[in-house]
Amino acid sequence: MVMLPATNPKILVVDDDFGVRNLIYRFLGRKYHIESAADGKTALSMFEQFNPALVILDWNLPDISGYNLCEEMQSRNNVLVMMLTSRNAEEDKIKILSAGADDFMTKPFSLAEVEVRVQALLRRIRCINPSSIQRLVFKQLAINPEGREVTLNDKPLNLTALEFNILHFLASHPGQAWSRSQLIQKVWGCDYVGDGRVVDVHIGQLRKKLEVDHNVPEFIKTVRGYGYKFELPEATTA
Repeated sequence: MVMLPATNPKILVVDDDFGVRNLIYRFLGRKYHIESAADGKTALSMFEQFNPALVILDWNLPDISGYNLCEEMQSRNNVLVMMLTSRNAEEDKIKILSAGADDFMTKPFSLAEVEVRVQALLRRIRCINPSSIQRLVFKQLAINPEGREVTLNDKPLNLTALEFNILHFLASHPGQAWSRSQLIQKVWGCDYVGDGRVVDVHIGQLRKKLEVDHNVPEFIKTVRGYGYKFELPEATTA
């Protein structure tokens, strides 16, 4: 058994396929502290005790969908999630990203690619450097980065970790346009290697929660042919 430093990141692998679970466990166990589970109930219990930095999560589990489990885990803390799926339809990929997953891989996959994507996701923890911890107030919208809370008209918004990060980053630079590639670098992390369409998917989900009419957004504007920006007149910062 290889003795790893206590500071090495923790990864929870959740998959009902023993072969897949064991393969990832043994491969990544050379560098990371690994625990594994075959179902959602066991995974949630282990999640609380193990406190992983990253969860590698199968989309199809015997007792709960990966979609619901991803949402449940991310509602408890800001854990990174990489989803595994045998589905490759466009609507399935969008649903996976909409659940709050940071990345996904389609089965079958190579262990080398798993390792590269895991490294890129974990590097994000070190790369993201919040520009400010001050509370941002824009009329009826308030963003509290310390508590990672957002309220609209004094009512809390239930945002995923990525949705909060996107909103906070854009709101911290009001009026400034950002391309999709710039947002990936700033929000997803230094070496994100996944699908670039994640930006559009998460902006769309964020607008549904944030905007009265997400087809005519008030807060997050589309810069045609380029990307997005946060723009609201008479914004104040407290």
